[in-house]
Amino acid sequence: MTTVKQIQNRLRLAKKTLTRLNKELTAAKTNVKKLEAQLKKTKAAEQAKKAKKKKPVARKKPATKKK
Repeated sequence: MTTVKQIQNRLRLAKKTLTRLNKELTAAKTNVKKLEAQLKKTKAAEQAKKAKKKKPVARKKPATKKK
């Protein structure tokens, strides 16, 4: 059978662990948001670059043959 002090100690450790994990979770969420924003900017830049490249090139009309 466990004593009151052992239970209190386990509870204290569990609370510490929970606090630490909450901090890590918050940091991870912040990091994910930052990376998603960076990805969004990069995708937009790539699409703009592709849009510039895809402009149709002015082609010369072939000369008609004279008879």
